Parts: sequence; structure tokens; C-alpha cells
Amino acid sequence: MKTEQGLVDLLSQLVAYPTVSRTPVDAIASALAQRAEDLGAKVDILETRPGTSNVIARFGPRGSGGLTISGHMDVVPVTGQPWTSDPFKLTERDGQLFGRGTADMKGFIAATMTALASLPLRKLRRELALVWTHDEEVGCIGAEALVDRWSSQVRDLPSDTWIGEPTDLQICRMHPGHCTAEITLVGRAAHSSRPGLGLSAIALAQRALAELDGLARHWRTVRAFEELLEAPFTVLNVGTIRGGTAINIVPDQCVIQVGFRPLPGANPDALFDELEHALTRVQQHARFHGGDLITNRVQTGPALLTPEGTPLHRALCDHATTPTPAAAPFSTDGGHLQRLGLECLVFGPGSIDVAHRPDEHIGLEALSSCVDSVKSVVQQMCADV
Repeated sequence: MKTEQGLVDLLSQLVAYPTVSRTPVDAIASALAQRAEDLGAKVDILETRPGTSNVIARFGPRGSGGLTISGHMDVVPVTGQPWTSDPFKLTERDGQLFGRGTADMKGFIAATMTALASLPLRKLRRELALVWTHDEEVGCIGAEALVDRWSSQVRDLPSDTWIGEPTDLQICRMHPGHCTAEITLVGRAAHSSRPGLGLSAIALAQRALAELDGLARHWRTVRAFEELLEAPFTVLNVGTIRGGTAINIVPDQCVIQVGFRPLPGANPDALFDELEHALTRVQQHARFHGGDLITNRVQTGPALLTPEGTPLHRALCDHATTPTPAAAPFSTDGGHLQRLGLECLVFGPGSIDVAHRPDEHIGLEALSSCVDSVKSVVQQMCADV
């Protein structure tokens, strides 16, 4: 009962930090860093920009194998959502804990820190590392920064890596990536009564959308992991379109944002190349008429693919709904962390079905069970002979 109350109290503190993506996370990062230091960890706070950092906490002997546990500190916005309670104040109803981030994924962070507080961490035989990242929800920016800016500090992390995203306690060894491209159509402005003097960027966008639709249909035919993935192909989504300034002006600019999700094992750069090639005819048409089409590669989130049968997989089997590995439908920091040579598995309490929605919640029983799972796995991976 004491452990359970401590778990709820810690989650309440974490939920109270309004760490919506792209806003500072220095307060929650400092709090988690201090907790880890109090437990005997060597802690590095790696600042990506003012007020926004990743936290790396390391216990036990370096370079000895062991376990890395990872999670993100940011949450998605709540603006406009019809919550029945304050999203940044933990509320318990009928055994469920409500609040932004309870499932995705401050609940797992709270369970991990609660579990570690009861373990003899100064006596570990192998290393335990904690990796808490920022801005996962807007493109895994924190994890990407870890790889690109601080690889020398983190390249020797234990390779077995547990990412505690909500999977309803299914072990997931793969997931698609998520990449973003921005397509700018450049036309020529003119009075709408003399359209022949201008070039409509929105008309160019119409042509581009037709080509993107054809590309999406082609990608649907290139399939893999059909037994594991709900969408076993590269999904393409036109997310936003912005164009025009006034009803009586031929629009001279239109911007399309496109997201696509590379399959595990796919090369994101090759898919970007395919997208740009698909738009070649529109670009040529635009330039012939004095306009242009410009494609910008905004963000690259790699897919995750981890071999079966890793030591962590075997350790998690006793705590999973099934020992058979599955695929997560969503992207995680694991796509970038595997670039460090880490073999990541995604496994955690709670459901992705309630994440990002009003009244996000997680069961207290599931969270308490996660505390026991963390204790067991850390003991097996880092303490047992």
C-alpha cells in the first residue's frame, strides 16, 4: 500500500508539469534528474535548447551490458478537448488515474522511478541507464538530438533498451517510422478578373495532390510484415494545405505538408526521393509557366526493427500478455535510438487508444503491476549473476 501511494503521488507530480511538446521541460527534467541522483546515479542533463533537455542517468559499472530504460517527458496539447477534470491534475475514479500523460507516458516513468527506489542500485553487477527525452510527440526531436549531438556521451549505453510506451503489455519489436515533407507551390499573383496574367499556386497544388494520390496507391502495393502490421505498407497522408491570401487574388503560394510512415527496414531517404520524383512533372509545368515547386524534407523519424529473442525480450515474457512479439502501429524514440546500436523493444502499461484524447487514463492496478515488472527485469538484467 505504501508503494502504491508513493506511485500515485509521483505520477501526480509528473502530470502537474504541463510539458506540452515544444515548451520547456526543465522543471520535470530537473526533478527526475534529482531523483536519480538521490538513488546514486551519475546524471547528465543534455540541453538541446534553453529550457529543453534530455536526461541520462546511469547506475552500476559502465560498459558491462545491462539495461537501458527510456521514455519521453513531453505530452500532447489539451486545447479544445472536452476533459471532465483538470488534465494537469491527477484524478482517480473507479481505479483509473486520469490526466494528460498518464498512459503516454508519465505513468511508465513514475512506475520505473518507484520501482528503482526499492532496489539496491549501488550493488548492480551490470549497468542500468535511464534515458528521458523531450519532444517525442512532435517528431522524436530529443532522441534525434541525442544521436546527432551527443553520440559520444551515449554510444556505450546498454544495448538492450526498454521503451515504455503504452502497448497493453504486448512486446513490440518493430514499428513504422514517420517522416514529414513540405511542398511549396509558387505561382504568380494577379487580379482575379485577369487570371491569364497570373499562375495559381492552388491549381498547381491540385496537380501535386493528384500525383501524391498516385504515389500513395503505388506504395500500397509494396507490402511487408503483413502478419504483424495493420497497415503493411508505407502510409502517406496529406496533413495540411495552406494557400491564397484573398478571394480576388490569383494565389501565388500554396504549402502542402505530407507525412509518410516508412516500413520497418525501409530507407526513409529513398522514399523521400520517390516522393520528389513523383512531383517532377508538376515542377516542370510550374517552371515552364514562371512558377516553381520546392520540396523540403522537414523531419525524418526512422522505423524500428529489432531481432527476435534478445535478452530483454526473454526477460519481458513473464510480464507480457503473450510471449510472441508484435508490432506497434505508432512511432517511438526507438527509431533514432537504434542508430546508436541499441536493440529496442516497446512495452508498457496502458492503451494507446486513450492517448492524445480527452480524459486520458491508466489503471492503477496496471501501473502497480508495472512497478513489479520493472523490479523483476532490472534484477534479471542488471543484478543476477
